[in-house]
Amino acid sequence: METSDIGRVLRDARLNAGLAWALVVVVALVAVRNALDGDPLWAGFAALVALVAVLPAVRLRSVRAMLPWEVVLLAALPLLARPFGPASLGGVATYLSVAAIALIIAVELHVFTPVEMSHSFAVFFVVVVTMATAGVWAVTRWSADIYLGTGFDLDERALMFEFIASTAAGVIAGVVFDGYFRRYARASDRLEVQP
Repeated sequence: METSDIGRVLRDARLNAGLAWALVVVVALVAVRNALDGDPLWAGFAALVALVAVLPAVRLRSVRAMLPWEVVLLAALPLLARPFGPASLGGVATYLSVAAIALIIAVELHVFTPVEMSHSFAVFFVVVVTMATAGVWAVTRWSADIYLGTGFDLDERALMFEFIASTAAGVIAGVVFDGYFRRYARASDRLEVQP
């Protein structure tokens, strides 16, 4: 007996939601680990990623309304690299984490709202949001140094390199977004969740 299209979609939505929620739990545990290690900025950043990832489920009041698990995985990997990976990955993790936030926002807008982005605009959007997030992140670290004494060293050359690297990571995230939605997300395949 063939599985109906509705059954396939529901089964896939259940599987996707389960994997995405498991990854959100991992990101939340990374936030706790960073907090226990005395790194409040990265604890807050990981908590922000977890919060942004669960916004569709909260807004739609359904545990199945989750981002594609692959997108949550892309956001979780850089966060895992920081506390558990070698120290040399810390800088790269920063740039990829910033791009992951932009990617999550773009995917949430595309999948869970009536907003539809052309492929070229989606890439542009992810790059611009990544650049803006990198700027906000730099100001956040500077403010944390002033008020919490976290030791943020304002080296202008390093800061400019960070902005360039964040922009490059944004371009990569934009290309990932474009490739993902060209391949998997046609208008007829949008996730539709009944309350």
